[in-house]
Amino acid sequence: MRVGLVIYGSLDTLSGGYLYDRMLVSHLERHGDEVVVVALPWRAYPRHLLDNISPRVWRALRRARVDLWLQDELNHPSLFLLNRWQHAPHPAPRVAIVHHLRSQEARPAWQNALYRLVEGAYLRTLDGFIFNSRTTRRTVFALTPAEAPHVVAYPGRDRLGPPLSEREVIARAREDGPLRVLFVGNLIPRKGLHLLLEALAHLPPACAVLDVVGGDAFDTGYAQRVRARASHPDLAQRVRFHGTLPDEALIRLMRESHVLAVPSSYEGFGIVYIEAMGFGLPVIAGQRGAEREIVRYGENGFLVPEGAVDVLAEHLYTLCTDRARLERMSLAALARHRTHPTWEESMTQARAFLHQLREGFTPPRAG
Repeated sequence: MRVGLVIYGSLDTLSGGYLYDRMLVSHLERHGDEVVVVALPWRAYPRHLLDNISPRVWRALRRARVDLWLQDELNHPSLFLLNRWQHAPHPAPRVAIVHHLRSQEARPAWQNALYRLVEGAYLRTLDGFIFNSRTTRRTVFALTPAEAPHVVAYPGRDRLGPPLSEREVIARAREDGPLRVLFVGNLIPRKGLHLLLEALAHLPPACAVLDVVGGDAFDTGYAQRVRARASHPDLAQRVRFHGTLPDEALIRLMRESHVLAVPSSYEGFGIVYIEAMGFGLPVIAGQRGAEREIVRYGENGFLVPEGAVDVLAEHLYTLCTDRARLERMSLAALARHRTHPTWEESMTQARAFLHQLREGFTPPRAG
């Protein structure tokens, strides 16, 4: 089957959504499918809306001549009208890979109302969906009149290799010294690093230290602000910024850390949460998105209300001062990791869905 994938920018972009897309493309190609990538340029949201009437975009899609279209839902402003207009001359089913909806992110209500109109119009042009979580499925079908064909194919657990042993996790939890906290995510407001820094500042200096892994190119202003906050005397010796890291270096940090803290305002899934659990790291996360599908409060992590710095600091202090509880929660995180699907299992499920959808597709009637 010849599959067309529509994305913004490069498939190598460092984010959980692009990782998912890369894993799916790799799986399709390994199993005999051909994938043609149509990459649209990154631009401001209003400029993306103009892609719907761009002759260049129309020509790029027509030239692809595919059996099925995969569209990262992130591209919805460029496609919400174009999908309705462009079926001929090569009709093919359109499937969205949905990581999370833009209109679910934290921003002023009037802005999300506008985004919801465009996203809802886009979602109604599709023939099927690949969802990364049950939470994402629920939010999408709240904007569409009927449940289209779909599959929930979770991101896999095993990209970073085999999990730690229980013996290693127990030994680490019993070590002396400060609680070693790890943040992994692009430096953007949604990921909540600014909240984590304030929570850390609430703790006694010897209680906890923080390693920050993530790129700062997505929102340079925000990245500058959190780096400046971390340079203040109350945090200067307690926070290290690593930028983006190759997997080998990230694995070393996860092996050395005690807890992963990424208190996002919203996550459609949160791949780093399940990956960290493979290293026995309890997870401190937000509570508005799919985090609840991974984190069980008080068992393998904590869920923090948006903006609740005091609550975040309290959870860090608990794990710092009660190492027996840290040990129990670390082992629970390891156990949760074992129950999660591998990438091969999830992508096999997604590919089977795509082939089934293509086989049953009936092109729309002309006119």
